Amino acid sequence: MFLGEFQHTVDDKNRITLPAKFREPFADGLIMTKGFENCLFIFSKTEWPRIEEKIRSLALLKKEARKLSRFFFGGANEDAPDKNGRVVIPGHLRAFAELEKDVVIVGVSNRLEIWSKANWERYVAEAGRSYEDTAEDLADLGL
Repeated sequence: MFLGEFQHTVDDKNRITLPAKFREPFADGLIMTKGFENCLFIFSKTEWPRIEEKIRSLALLKKEARKLSRFFFGGANEDAPDKNGRVVIPGHLRAFAELEKDVVIVGVSNRLEIWSKANWERYVAEAGRSYEDTAEDLADLGL
């Protein structure tokens, strides 16, 4: 399970260094793809088949299912960290997430998220105003 928030920078070769505590699950490789709210998702090679199967099981005849499938798979990139835990962020994913120099890597249970520092700070500020309402809504689901 991935937990925590870490400040990092993108180097001159468009790489980020994964936090040391997160590297082991990605030793055999990872899948980086577009996430929601303009962040990137990173899944381990172990977790990716579960995500892939869930998306593939959506009804192909439904327009929204096809959109989600294209969004996740079309932008996905397979990579593996180097011996120093660095991974390259492809240009199309950097542009999508508006990544420049300062980034935030967030552990979110089964994945990592990569955010531009500015987008993360904006997201946290906006979400902070609605956490209590969200918690009440989720209470109806038994959480």
